Amino acid sequence: MQLLEFRAMGCHMLAALDSDSQPAASLLRVPDWFEKWEQQLSRFRETSELNHLNRNAGRWVRVGSVMWEVMQVALQAAEWSEGLVAPTLLNAVEAAGYDRTFEAIDSSAESARAITPVFDGQWPSIDRNPGNRSIRLPNGVRVDFGGVAKGWAADRAARRLGRHGPALIDAGGDIAMSGPLIDGQPWPIGIADPANPNRQIGLLHVRKGGIATSGRDYRRWQRNGVWQHHIIDPRIGLPAQTDVLSATVIGPTTLEAEVAAKAALILGSEAGLKWLEARPQFAGLLVLESGQVLHSSRMKNYLES
Repeated sequence: MQLLEFRAMGCHMLAALDSDSQPAASLLRVPDWFEKWEQQLSRFRETSELNHLNRNAGRWVRVGSVMWEVMQVALQAAEWSEGLVAPTLLNAVEAAGYDRTFEAIDSSAESARAITPVFDGQWPSIDRNPGNRSIRLPNGVRVDFGGVAKGWAADRAARRLGRHGPALIDAGGDIAMSGPLIDGQPWPIGIADPANPNRQIGLLHVRKGGIATSGRDYRRWQRNGVWQHHIIDPRIGLPAQTDVLSATVIGPTTLEAEVAAKAALILGSEAGLKWLEARPQFAGLLVLESGQVLHSSRMKNYLES
């Protein structure tokens, strides 16, 4: 097993290749892939293509193939999540306080500034012209792909690296697998306890597809004595008010698992579990604020007994 650790997209990354016969050079290219994607998709890169698009809302903007593809999958995700996970929430995210990289946010600092709800359900109004690969955002709308971009990147990197052997990409907890290990066994994936990251609350065995965890335990800060987080509930225009502390979902792809985990967290434990049960492509595990652990019926197929 060959491993490579690095940082990208504000997260700790791990690339694994289950092949001792292939040269490590195939692994060494992985950070460059993520750097290229981040240059195009990050709102924290001043010259990124995403920021160029946001600065030109109301105008047609020709975009590259990566931006075009991620916009398509982000809008598809908004449609099948019924708007719970949409790319047009950047104004709300920044209004909540996530207006810089998380490393630059002092999570221990107290702010007295109130959070104003920002409602923006205009994702269906984003115009696209596939003929010349151009996009027009509605006036005043700014997009941020967030976890969708990270899930997309993990899936794409796993496919590329998978040409050289069974591959796994862990993009800050969003995990993509190209297929089973070289001996046919599933990958063992631990689920961290959000209350104690050094402790595992379960071990998954997954052969391929994607796993994603969405949580409000890490990226958080205080406003008026109340902990806030980066996961916006578009129905209220504010950080989600939910009893779910973290949601882990297994899906056909990491991108789909990322969207499903976020939707389940926003909906809360009761509605979130019903949402997962109604979609047979997903299996989910929810850790509640109380410490209780719930999982959907299909999760037993992956959890170590």
